[in-house]
Amino acid sequence: MKIDGTRSHDRATELVLGYYAAFNRGDWDDMLALLDEGVIHDLNQGPREIGRDAFAAFLQRMAHSYREQLRDIVVMVSPDGRRAAAEYVVHGEYLADDEGLPPARGQRYVLPGGAFFELRDGRLARISNYYNLQDWIAQVG
Repeated sequence: MKIDGTRSHDRATELVLGYYAAFNRGDWDDMLALLDEGVIHDLNQGPREIGRDAFAAFLQRMAHSYREQLRDIVVMVSPDGRRAAAEYVVHGEYLADDEGLPPARGQRYVLPGGAFFELRDGRLARISNYYNLQDWIAQVG
């Protein structure tokens, strides 16, 4: 399939891939620009956070404790372009203690993960992330 940007499906695919490209560059401003102002963020085994400002604070917390790259990204989008899902493999390093988790000592980890998205008006309106926390703890513990 050629992504030509003329279909909702194509635009949604490009949006999600752009989000992950910005993540891999560590470009938080570009990531935030792709989000709806009232973005809903469902953290893996954590609370729901709402709003672009809350997402920005989340990114700062993550950047403090983790260095990650996502690889083998596969994006699947509904035909109408309103929902998407992604599967990927996280290659990371645990840099600084994160509250409630094991102590950080620079441990490296490789972890499959996924996310579900809702798209509205050319922006990401919901991001729900999932990974196996017990697998991550076993790798860094």
